[in-house]
Amino acid sequence: MNRLLQAVLRLFAAPRVDMREDYEKVRRLQRQMAELPRPKYLALDEQIVSDDGSHPIPARVFQPKERRRDDVLLFFHGGGWVTGDIESYTPACATMADLTGCVVISVDYRLAPEHPFPAGLDDCYQVTRLLLDDPGRAGVNDADRIVLVGDSAGGNLAAVVSLLLKKNGHRGVTRQILLYPVTHWDHDPATSPFASVRTHGDDYRLTNLEVEDYFDLYVPDREQRRDWRVAPLMATDLSGQPKTLVVTAELDLLHDEGEAYGRALADAGNDASVYRVNGALHGFITLPRFARVLREGYEVINDFLDEGTRAGGVTDGGQITVVQAPEPEPS
Repeated sequence: MNRLLQAVLRLFAAPRVDMREDYEKVRRLQRQMAELPRPKYLALDEQIVSDDGSHPIPARVFQPKERRRDDVLLFFHGGGWVTGDIESYTPACATMADLTGCVVISVDYRLAPEHPFPAGLDDCYQVTRLLLDDPGRAGVNDADRIVLVGDSAGGNLAAVVSLLLKKNGHRGVTRQILLYPVTHWDHDPATSPFASVRTHGDDYRLTNLEVEDYFDLYVPDREQRRDWRVAPLMATDLSGQPKTLVVTAELDLLHDEGEAYGRALADAGNDASVYRVNGALHGFITLPRFARVLREGYEVINDFLDEGTRAGGVTDGGQITVVQAPEPEPS
């Protein structure tokens, strides 16, 4: 990304969006943008009833144009636990299905502030547990073919769901893909342990203030934000986790904490890999299919699904390798 483009992006990031006041407007805008143009896709909407029968959990099943893998990607969308839904993520999920050749199941979990923590997490956990117990509902005979995938806040939810499955003695997924996940609770540049919060926290796609807004709506109790179910990096036991791919974005304030989670998983003896996409902004998985960073991200994801090693990493603990692609040639 050249300096001129960086400067333009900073201009777009400058206006202050108060998510605590404007989250409903942002939701509407996201849905409108997802419809222009409407992607062609084959999907089926389903309703999964919560354990207590109090509410349905909508899910949308996306079929790829050409199915090349038996895996089913169980996807939790981003949006700071406050925005995003099945409709606004339909283009991204249709792209995910086509570029991986996998069926994608998108979960429409409950959002804050109407439903604060742990409502959305409970929905994701219930759907995951149900499909693991009855993989036929996901269209597979083997639960090992179910892969958890989440971006941003959805990456947070995927990581925590895996931790909850282990804690509750339930069988877990064998693989998870965490795209630029939220893993820590502190995004104040004055106190955060991560340099990327200070380097990229006031420009580009996502800012420190936006993250703070999201946390205010999702977990109003500040002390509760240190709970590992909110910040998985705070978990004291990370053993027994699925094989994990963490994909981070170079220009994202979350990239240090995402990579730290990959290292923590590796230190706990898990098979974990990290890949940082150069020049990428937070949320790049929602970009059009022709975007370089999107294509690069899916090359790494597909290699991981094929049990490849391109992402780099370790299987027996210790330091993890953060693999970066070479800088793109100037155009």
